[in-house]
Amino acid sequence: MPFSLPDAACAHPITLPDGTAHAGTVYLKNVIDHPRFHVGAHSYASDFDPPEDWAARLAPYLFPFSQEHLRIGKFCQIAHGVRFIGASANHATDGLSTFPFAVFDPDSMLGYQPDTRDTIVGHDVWLGYGALVLPGARIGNGVIVGAGAVVRGTVPDYAVVAGNQAQVRRMRFTEDEIATLNALAWWDWPEEAIAAARSVLEAGDVAALARMAP
Repeated sequence: MPFSLPDAACAHPITLPDGTAHAGTVYLKNVIDHPRFHVGAHSYASDFDPPEDWAARLAPYLFPFSQEHLRIGKFCQIAHGVRFIGASANHATDGLSTFPFAVFDPDSMLGYQPDTRDTIVGHDVWLGYGALVLPGARIGNGVIVGAGAVVRGTVPDYAVVAGNQAQVRRMRFTEDEIATLNALAWWDWPEEAIAAARSVLEAGDVAALARMAP
């Protein structure tokens, strides 16, 4: 039977050998209803203790009234224990004290947010077990984030990063190959074309993928 992608509208994209859905893996787009949390099709998260509220589990400081956004692209893979520490968690650091007095004052609580930077994750990003993404991070397309990494700042497309603070350990492809991959933007292809390109996507031949572009 020809391969086809799981239904992009389903909640649980993995079917176990016994025919049951794997409750610990979800397509985030279909289980999150949060005005500040935006995620693309086929991006999934896995957790050994599946929560009722996936947005709160992944981004515990992102509130409906927060001023920042968390944006995650398509076909991302988010392992157990990953957390996004959004800008709402930050305290002001320009005063004599970092104590958030305004948070305890009902008259000034709403609207008080010293840091309002968005956190952006590109397409086809793999965030390994226990990775921590800090406020304002910009993670490029095709990035691999190592287990336990602490990510801040800008991570270039198709980099492999690890450590605290996360550093680029290597690039997955050459500059020309990365430019080609970004131009091809396979994650935006029709689902049938992506499914047909599975063997090429699982291999490392950028030129072969270019030949399959719709």
